[in-house]
Amino acid sequence: MDYDAFADLYDHQYDLYRDDLHFYAGLGERANGPVLEIGAGTGRVTSFLARRGVAITGLEPSERMIERGRERAAKEQLSLAFVQGDARTFRLKQTFALAIAPFNALMHLYTPNEQLQALENIHAHLNSGAPFAFDLYVPRFGKANTMRHEGETFHSPDGARTDVFLVQRHDRVRQHITTEYHVDTTQPGGALTRRHYTLTQRYYTRYEVEWLLRYAGFESPRVTGSFQGGPLERGSDVMVFQTRAL
Repeated sequence: MDYDAFADLYDHQYDLYRDDLHFYAGLGERANGPVLEIGAGTGRVTSFLARRGVAITGLEPSERMIERGRERAAKEQLSLAFVQGDARTFRLKQTFALAIAPFNALMHLYTPNEQLQALENIHAHLNSGAPFAFDLYVPRFGKANTMRHEGETFHSPDGARTDVFLVQRHDRVRQHITTEYHVDTTQPGGALTRRHYTLTQRYYTRYEVEWLLRYAGFESPRVTGSFQGGPLERGSDVMVFQTRAL
């Protein structure tokens, strides 16, 4: 997918998301060395950990996302290290005391081979015994092939209003969910413009992830249904995995 085109909408939607920050910051503060973040995006998690004194490197495939991250760093007077690269193929000259992949980052790997390649590559960049933590959403979706508005409305200082509508298409065979975003901006005078974005993710089941991790050289993970450590239950929205490199 075109992550560059998605960067601006991504910030609008998720810049204020805070559910995961203290979980990853706590891991970073306890790590005995540098931290690698997979799928750093525009630096939401990266900057939070850096403010807590964590030495963190953010890996991100999108040049535009990295630009937004550097803009954020300059605004917050932070020195952030970003590396442009793909989780499957990046090569760094150092290993890390902790790797994290927040906010569904691993869902941009679309086949089991891509997933395994990325996990093995992450493993190769970890110190022996170093932890790896990530989260994935529990796959529950709204009505497919139906345009809907889920309450995302943004107001600009100039009086413009932006509404985000979406349509989801579900490919159960490949475990893909494709979301078509229709972003409508209405100017104070009534003029309307529409932008269109497409986001495809491959969702996971719990035991599929556990098998992939073991096959890639990690220990059997601890799995919770919240960032606070609660059990994974039928009503959980998120699966949080914590494992270590063997």
